[in-house]
Amino acid sequence: MSEMTDPALQQATDLTRHRYDRIAGGFDRMEALAERRMAGWRAELWQRVRGPRVLELGVGTGKNMSYYPAGAGVTAIDISPRMLDIARARAAVIGVDVELREADAQRLPFADASFDTVVATFVFCSVPDAVVGLREARRVLAPEGQLLLLEHVLSENRLLKPLMRAANPVVVRVMGANINRRTVVNVERAGFTIERVDDLWRDIVKLIEARPDQEDR
Repeated sequence: MSEMTDPALQQATDLTRHRYDRIAGGFDRMEALAERRMAGWRAELWQRVRGPRVLELGVGTGKNMSYYPAGAGVTAIDISPRMLDIARARAAVIGVDVELREADAQRLPFADASFDTVVATFVFCSVPDAVVGLREARRVLAPEGQLLLLEHVLSENRLLKPLMRAANPVVVRVMGANINRRTVVNVERAGFTIERVDDLWRDIVKLIEARPDQEDR
């Protein structure tokens, strides 16, 4: 388990927890329209999961639970206690067997090489230090494990890019999510080799598949 020693990072993490606790009760309603499209993307992502030991980062209200592979042992974490309360209720209603834990993606409470697959959907837009969180994902993955991400990222379109950067501070305050992240680059910086990137909507929503680099393991 990594230790967080940067006071500024700790403050940002505490603020993130507070934001998601604040919006937890209305989160599903806020995203109801977008979820009509995202549901298919989630299903596609979870069809690629390998191995019996699966870790979901940022489970939120449990929107991915319906897509968990049969027979997989899924552990799911979130930084927000109120989000986890909703996820627990959802798991009970749909009958999903999942271990839910409150934890920070930037300092995972798991031993090295504990999982075959780490999955996250629209999470690394809100992790305060995305590279730190991705390095933790790499640490807890088995050497032949896989990282699967569904993320929205900063567009490279010459018109959209400056607009997204300008809007980012407002979006962060309201939703807690950054819309200016370069997640594919961050995955590589964290010690992964990119195996596949699919553009699902323009160049903004991407499905990313990666494996841990074998150096320094």
